[in-house]
This record gives sequence, C-alpha cells and structure tokens, in this order.
Amino acid sequence: MRLINNIISERKGSVCAAVRHSNRLDSVSPDRQTDRLRVWSAVGLMASARVVSTCLFVALLTCTLRCSQCVKLSNIILILTDDQDVEMGGMTPMKKTKALIGDAGVTFSNAFTVTPLCCPSRSSILTGKYPHNHLVRNNSISGNCSSTTWQKEAEPFAFPVYLNKLRYQTFYGGKYLNQYGSKDAGGVGHVPPGWDQWHALVGNSKYYNYTLSANGKEEKHGDNYEKDYLTDLVLNRSLHFLEERSPSHPFFMMLCPPSPHSPWTAAPHYQQTFSDVKAPRNGSFNMPGKGKHWLLRQPANPMPNSSVEYLDNAYRRRWQTLLSVDDMVEQLINKLDSIKELSNTYIFYTSDHGYHTGQFSLPIDKRQLYEFDIRIPLLVRGPGIKPKLTLQSPVLNIDLSMTILDIAGVNLSTVNMDGQSFLPQMAPSLRNGTERPFFLVEYTGEGHSSEDPSCPKLGPGLAVSECFPDCVCEDAFNNTYACVRTLKDANLQYCEFADNESFVEVYNLTSDPHQLENIVKKVDPALLQIMNQRLIKLESCTGDSWRAGPQPCSESPSLAANAKLGNVKSYFTNLS
Repeated sequence: MRLINNIISERKGSVCAAVRHSNRLDSVSPDRQTDRLRVWSAVGLMASARVVSTCLFVALLTCTLRCSQCVKLSNIILILTDDQDVEMGGMTPMKKTKALIGDAGVTFSNAFTVTPLCCPSRSSILTGKYPHNHLVRNNSISGNCSSTTWQKEAEPFAFPVYLNKLRYQTFYGGKYLNQYGSKDAGGVGHVPPGWDQWHALVGNSKYYNYTLSANGKEEKHGDNYEKDYLTDLVLNRSLHFLEERSPSHPFFMMLCPPSPHSPWTAAPHYQQTFSDVKAPRNGSFNMPGKGKHWLLRQPANPMPNSSVEYLDNAYRRRWQTLLSVDDMVEQLINKLDSIKELSNTYIFYTSDHGYHTGQFSLPIDKRQLYEFDIRIPLLVRGPGIKPKLTLQSPVLNIDLSMTILDIAGVNLSTVNMDGQSFLPQMAPSLRNGTERPFFLVEYTGEGHSSEDPSCPKLGPGLAVSECFPDCVCEDAFNNTYACVRTLKDANLQYCEFADNESFVEVYNLTSDPHQLENIVKKVDPALLQIMNQRLIKLESCTGDSWRAGPQPCSESPSLAANAKLGNVKSYFTNLS
C-alpha cells in the first residue's frame, strides 16, 4: 500500500504543478494567453488522463491485493487406515468409500508404501522421506519411533507445519506413531508442531480401553461403544472441528482410525457380518517359500489347520472393523456437503502398508517385500479431478506430503522431501509433471532378545520375532532388505538382503505376478549388476536435489540407463 500511496502523491504533484502554471495566465497579454491556453489545455488533458489512468491503476491494484487475500485455498483431508491391504481384497468391504471417493475421483492401481511397517511408514508419510533419510527403522523407541530425536529433527519439518504456516486450520485424530505418548517419548503432553487440534492415540492401535492425548492432556477411555469406540470417536471429533472452524481459512484433517489392525474389534452391529468369508486361497496362499530368504523357508508347509483357522478368523474380523471406517467416509462427505465445502475439498484415502493372510505359509503380518505387503489402496477426489479415473502411474506414500503441499500452493523446490507431487497425474489441467521410472522399498528387521518356552525359536539364537500362531516367526534381525521396483519398462523387482548370505531375490511380475519363483540364478549377471547399481543410488538418495553429491530420489534415469533397462525388458520378455 505504501507503493500505491507514493504513486498517487506523484500523480497529484504533476497535476498541481500544471494548475499552478495555469493560474499565471491573468498577468500575460491576450495573444500570449491564447497560445499558453492551448498549451495548458493540452497539459490539462494530459494531467486528467494521468489522473484517470492513476485511479484505474490504483483500483485494479487494490482489487488484486484484496482478491488475493480473499482467495480461499482448497481444503484437504487424509484418511489413513492401519494395515489395510489391497491385494488380498482389503477394499471389498469399502462400498461407500469406493463410490464416494473412487467413483467421484481417481483410483491409483499402482500405489506402494516405501516400507511395510507402521511407524516407519507413517514417518515417511509425515516427512515425505524414505526411511534411510528420516531414520525411523521400526516400531521401537530404539528404532527412532516417536523418539526425542525424531521430535527434534523430523517433526518440525513434517508437512502439517507448512500447512499451519499458510493459516490452514489443522486437526489430527487417531493413531499417530506406535511409541507416541510413552514416557520415553515425552508422554501425552507432547503435541507435534503444526496441529491446532490434537486427539492422538497413545501407543498402538486399540478400539477400546485406550488413552488419548487431547491437545496435550491425558484422556482415558473405557469400553462403552457410544462413548469410546475409537473409529467413531475420531469421526465425531472431526465433525465437531468442522462445525467450529473459521470459514475464512482452509482446513486440513488427518483421520487415522485403528482399523483393520489387531485386535480386530468390530462395532457391535457389525460383529456378525461376513460370517462365511475366508481368506483368498489363490496365488501364493499356503505355498512354500522355496528359493526365498531363509525366514520364508522356515514355516511349516502346508500350514496346520490351527493356523488356517486363525488367519481366516483374522481376515473376517478385519473386514468387520472396516465397515465402521466406511461409515466414517459417508458421514464425513455428507457433512462437507451440508456445509458447502465438498466441492472445494480434496479427500485422500489410503493405508500405511499392506498385509498377508497365509501367503507363503505365513499366517498373518506385514514386513515382507512382496506385493501383498507393499501395495496400498489410494483413492482421491477433489477439484480438477475427473470422476471414475483409474491411473497406473506408480505413486508412493512419500508422495502424499508433496502432493498435499502442492495443492496448498507451496513452492515445492523449497521443500526437502524425497517424494514428488502426483497432482499432475490426477489433475493434468492443474499441473504438468512426469512419473517416476523406478523406486525403492526398504525395511530393517527386528529380532527378539528374550526366550519364550512356548516357542523355542523365539529368542537370541535365531534373533526372530513376531512368532504367532503355532510359533511361525515373521521377522528377524537379518530380515533387512532393500528393493528396486520398476513398472514402466519392465515389471520387475530386485531385492538384496543385509545378511551373511548377501541373499538376492528377483521377480518378473509380468509372467509371475504372485512372485512364486526367484529367478536370480536365471538372470544375466550383467543385468543384475545394472539393478545393483540402481539400488545403490536409491539407497543414498536425498530430496536435496540442489545439493551436490547424493542423487535426488525422484531423478529420472539417463538415456544410457533407459537403454540398459530396455535390455532388461527385452530379456524378461524372452524369459517369460
């Protein structure tokens, strides 16, 4: 406004000078007066024109400034479930969600987590970084899950902080990180920066008998369905937030129900549903882990009946818990519609990672490198997205933060993240962009230091963990791997384990979509070397693309690399 005032003063000065000169006409001869009158008439016309143009300029500039202040950014909602797969039918119960988000927008058929475990994956979503850059390795404090180090070095740069600085009104409800609220993580009094309303679960997923941090204050809950069922509580508090928000500013909500994580406690009215449903028996179900890492070779095959009954029950109950999430989506969208915000709101629906129920004779869990554990659902609706789209572009959960910041108008070149916005893919009329040719999946295994008489495998000997049911162990210290996954030129996965075998697994998913055969011994060593070099680059990548040294995580391959990958594609086509 100071600039506008200076312009007005300058224009006024020019006009006033012309008027002062014209007042001197009375003391001049008539002929000279006529000549001067012509001159000053011209000056007057020019001055008047300047005044008019100045007024128009000032009005336009003032309007532009005011309008820019009044333009409201789009609202954003991220719904993040816990352990919801897409490969094993995990979206089947979500009829309302598929209709209200998927059919109203875009479904990504190739969405992946960069690590198949809760705390590292959620940390990747919040920071937009691979685990090797945010340094959260597992679900323990020692693995940096919600540790004081994480709070000091990662949380201040999580994407909600950027939104809050843009005057987004922010709400968090549900599970945060597995160690959040523990004594070693600062207790319930710690509220991460960037959140106006904070209603976070202490610890891992539960449905009843849990503790919340309600804006930094401890809030204990019991087992009353109407008051305590966590999925419904998250919904109700989010609806209250929408009622109380200021309509002058946009909002961001992150809703994280416990479903379908164990203990799989369904709402009372859904506990009898899907009574005849069993886990899918196709693909790799109850198959031996022949040719795979030793951890996949140790389960009994075929599985005992007790394991099959256990996993079928888990599968059915998982679906039951998801019905409440489906109701959440419906009620949330109805609320947005009633307050006239639906058309200006982006809604993302996804999960932190996948899940398995009997694949390769592993009864239940995640943590593995296979498609059932690393593929996730991803549905998005919002302004500029055409309905009923299905996109095959590969997207990662580290891309969520960059996409959300892109929607909010943040200059992405100023953000230190490994992901990339997929707004250009789902709304090409709003942005231009390119899709990634390959990406990294990485995981750091956990062991168990104490013994358990009921499971002789468990303990420091094999350093295994997650041994249930029937003492089937699903993790170990050396279940530590990194994989390159490609889709664009060859549907390929190449994985290396950090163990004393330097074990390698390679899969051609075009001919072997269920990853039954590890073809590492059939592949030309030169092609393995190409994938090894690509993996090395990905494992050292950083989002700081402007900094010399490490490769940016979203960098496109060189022409030479494309040519080599073309050889890989040709080779695998011939192999299949």
